[in-house]
Amino acid sequence: MKRVIAFAAIAIAAFAAASCGGNTGTKNTTDKQAAAAVEVDALLADAAKFTDKEVTVEGICTHICQHGGKKIFLMGTDDTQVIRIEAGEAIGAFDAGCVNNVVRATGRLVEDRIDEAYLAEWERSIADAAAQQHGTDEGGCTTEKQARGESQTASTAQRIADFRARIADRKAREGKEYLSFYHIEGDTYEILK
Repeated sequence: MKRVIAFAAIAIAAFAAASCGGNTGTKNTTDKQAAAAVEVDALLADAAKFTDKEVTVEGICTHICQHGGKKIFLMGTDDTQVIRIEAGEAIGAFDAGCVNNVVRATGRLVEDRIDEAYLAEWERSIADAAAQQHGTDEGGCTTEKQARGESQTASTAQRIADFRARIADRKAREGKEYLSFYHIEGDTYEILK
């Protein structure tokens, strides 16, 4: 009987806290979001189904971009299951405390496509020496490369050739002449302890 009363008291307190609105900051999470959170692996496995919809995902934050903290990367069961979260206006920038902690983020899932037109433009920008670099190595930060399943040591030309081979493989298997990658335009996030 004491357990039932204690459980009821906790439930009432939780309901009261939720109905009061709590914090209005970017780290605030509702019970609805917590219940609907999916793991990174599950989200990536069904990403096409959730494109352009609000999603809540949980994963271990492995990296925060050093250029203003505008992006974090959440990992699922291993380093092949990674999704990028970009800070929306409400977030501004992610807290450095995200790294090596479980983070729950909510926002709109966006599909990024790499196709022949994208690759041709990339080659033109290289030829014009107009490509901007991010990170400490050629062609982008290592975490972004990892999230796209790219070699960490490949040159830009090798990366483009690899994308073309992957596009050809997908066309042969699925009839689609592009690669799909996903990121979340984040509205809220919370560092879970």
